[in-house]
Amino acid sequence: MHQGSCLCGAVRFTVQGDLPEASACHCSKCRKHTGHYEAGVDVPRSAVTITGEEAVTWYFSSEKVRRGFCSVCGSSLFFDPVHLDWIGLMLGSFDTPTQTRIGLHIFVADKGDYYEITDGMPQNQQ
Repeated sequence: MHQGSCLCGAVRFTVQGDLPEASACHCSKCRKHTGHYEAGVDVPRSAVTITGEEAVTWYFSSEKVRRGFCSVCGSSLFFDPVHLDWIGLMLGSFDTPTQTRIGLHIFVADKGDYYEITDGMPQNQQ
């Protein structure tokens, strides 16, 4: 089991089971939502329990995806493709250790110009 929360603790979550390999998304929407690139893991909805859900505000960044953040402290927490059976959880919101690593970078064609990706993991342009 893995646990995590927002900065202020108003929203907490648990994940049953091991976390899968993580990905890093460098698209402009993820960069603007998180303030940098988004690093997260995608897990089945059935594996996640959220407490303090009344403090989660959802923003639809497209017709298919909403992003969840804490309405109290503003922490970015969730990437939710509403028509699929999984939810993305921001790696920075987990209590450590997570026992996972970033294994793939996506949308690197849109990455910020202020950093380089140097970890040697595969990079998809889109």
